[in-house]
Amino acid sequence: MRIGVATETAEHEARVALAPISAARFVRAGIDVLVESGAGARAFFDDAAYRDAGAQIAPDAAAVYADADILLKVAAPSPAEIESLRAGQVLIAVLQPLTSPELVSALAERGVTAFSLDAIPRIARAQPMDVLSSQASLAGYKAAVMAADTLGKHLPMMTTAAGTMPPARGLVLGAGVAGLQAIATGRRLGAVMSAFDVRPAVKEQVQSLGATFIEDEELQRAQTETAGGYAREQTADERARAQELVHRHVGASDFVITTALVPGRPAPRLVTREMVEDMQPGSVIIDLAAETGGNCELTAPGETIVHQGVIINGPINVPSSMPVHASLMFSRNAQSFLDLLIRDGEIVLDRDDEILRDSLITHGGEVTHAAAREAIGAA
Repeated sequence: MRIGVATETAEHEARVALAPISAARFVRAGIDVLVESGAGARAFFDDAAYRDAGAQIAPDAAAVYADADILLKVAAPSPAEIESLRAGQVLIAVLQPLTSPELVSALAERGVTAFSLDAIPRIARAQPMDVLSSQASLAGYKAAVMAADTLGKHLPMMTTAAGTMPPARGLVLGAGVAGLQAIATGRRLGAVMSAFDVRPAVKEQVQSLGATFIEDEELQRAQTETAGGYAREQTADERARAQELVHRHVGASDFVITTALVPGRPAPRLVTREMVEDMQPGSVIIDLAAETGGNCELTAPGETIVHQGVIINGPINVPSSMPVHASLMFSRNAQSFLDLLIRDGEIVLDRDDEILRDSLITHGGEVTHAAAREAIGAA
């Protein structure tokens, strides 16, 4: 049994799927680990660290793809990488199958057994494998730091000989893992924080962090959460009510961090042009949903723009900007998943296991994931 790790080729990607500490664990268990030379360099894990862990160093990606039984990646493979995969080979990565029908079809045609780590069900037993949560927590932290760095004000209240300066006011839209971490970090930096989310269940979590929860009683009565804990897509009336509520608070905020996502769909638009134009010059918006279209109407993915004095940043792949901890956390998540998949040194595909069943996307030349099949049919 051999686990292979190649250099990530996706744009903006500095992470590596398996850190040396996890590689050493597999080697001790009698599983070979093959790492492409330089695969961990952007995450500051050099080849020597992998050698010390007992891993073998391959000269290039072709050698990894040729010799590995399991390919472990962060991002989905490129078309060229898919051509390097062979029938029966196992691929584990964040594939985003609901929005990547062509990728899923190509993997099925190659006969690859593909698992998508973002399709793992959000159940208690799967928490150690939850890459979405681990990476989102990093993104939320970094978003608050980015807001503090960009804002032309300090975040805490300061009393000096020149007078007392009030604290900055921050608003977080979407109180999932990223949003809660953004709230916590903003509070640690001294800002007065508030948050909005359509899911009433997060109110206590927001308040436990010392932030104010913005709510609308009618919206909170609606069933706005899926079984997996994500916000469901709102109705037109619910969106209108939410926007009216958000509008009032956006204008009073020094910085806004948006984190709202709906799996398999474009990011919901929460901040309109009109809201931006009601903000004070020098205010900041950090849009963590930029990769899927953005929560702000004016967000330009991967760019920072200024609209009537308001700074709007749409960062791409925020966790990758902290590649050391992002790689370590991803690696531990992947390690936990592999512990479930590998038994006594062999791959055991237990279709009765909810985690393996729900995260399996393709196998034996077929698309096994029902929602992915629907996405292919709709494409």
